Amino acid sequence: MELYTFPMADPDSGKIFGVIEYFRDITERKKAQQERLRLDKLESLGVLAGGIAHDFNNILMVILGSISLATLVPSVSEAHERLAAAEAACGQGQSLARQLLTFAKGGAPIKKTQDLKGIIQEAARLALSGSQSRVEFSLPEHLWEVEVDRGQIHQVFSNLLINADQAMPTGGLIQIQAENLAESEAIRLSLPPGKHVAVTLADQGLGIAPEHLERIFDPYFTTKQKGSGIGLATVHSIVTQHGGRITVDSHLGQGSSFRLYLPAIEATVEDEKLSEAILPKGRGRILLMDDEPLVREVVGKMLHALGYEPVFAREGREALELYARGQASGEPIAAVILDLTIPGGMGGMEAIQHLLAQDPQVKAIVSSGYGGSSIMADFKSHGFLGVIAKPYRLQKLSKVLQEVLNDNH
Repeated sequence: MELYTFPMADPDSGKIFGVIEYFRDITERKKAQQERLRLDKLESLGVLAGGIAHDFNNILMVILGSISLATLVPSVSEAHERLAAAEAACGQGQSLARQLLTFAKGGAPIKKTQDLKGIIQEAARLALSGSQSRVEFSLPEHLWEVEVDRGQIHQVFSNLLINADQAMPTGGLIQIQAENLAESEAIRLSLPPGKHVAVTLADQGLGIAPEHLERIFDPYFTTKQKGSGIGLATVHSIVTQHGGRITVDSHLGQGSSFRLYLPAIEATVEDEKLSEAILPKGRGRILLMDDEPLVREVVGKMLHALGYEPVFAREGREALELYARGQASGEPIAAVILDLTIPGGMGGMEAIQHLLAQDPQVKAIVSSGYGGSSIMADFKSHGFLGVIAKPYRLQKLSKVLQEVLNDNH
């Protein structure tokens, strides 16, 4: 209902002597508005689904084609080359899935101390591979480190670089500049208290129309014919989740400049490239709980390759039984890997509570394909000693198992 009131005043004295009230039923108008909103959402989802389907089909084409060729090539080296191409395409699929999860759920980041320069340079190398555009870096030697989710921040720069490249159809220069901002400078820019790292990414592209500038971070909004409209929305979501900020300045025909700010820290970053090159093996029985048979099969082979003996459970109750049986038989389970979500069964969150009651010293790793889960981001407060997001490589599995098995909690 809408209510309209019209005061009645005496023309001589100006005193109000009455009020006319007018009621109007707006039920049908509200229904029409809701229907328009529903249709707008369906149209937006259609644009999103079309863009995602296009990207995933391209990725699947590379994977299927490469695997098919690997079965036909005469030499082992050629087969390895084709399988490497399939693995690289899987990485692209993982990146796309991570974007969707971040966009859909807010994507709670799993933070570690990182060298931002390395992330920026790697993202540029991958995003501009085969492109006509070139990148010019201005990164100080002693750029402060940041505590971030490496995969998510890598996605931020990948998306920005791809956008910049697409804005220059015939190629051009992309300039990436980073600088340390002292706390006084952060206050001047109305940033949260503390030190920050600022990164500016500028292109020489077509620029963004003034009427579009305020909407470029909106979900589904895109001016590209084949765009899904989640690229910059994902960027904004990730930067915000990290306590940062992103701004844009653009003029038609003169290019665009994105500037993002991330809180900085003074901790020392680990050399992850060196650790990934080492593949330490281990011993012991590892219990893997996952409802997907193909996942159990492939992770089981990975565990075998690392020297472990895999034990499988489809859901939580079976995992609890196998763990108890191992303790009673003198062949204890060294560590458990629990899938967070088990449709129709006990998942990892409930299972870890029972396991801790059964054995407070249990060494548990949480795993999930839903990388944005808050449990994955804050796994230790839920009783887990490690976390591994699906999909993962052999090197990552080895590293996490070594960390958990050597954790004397």
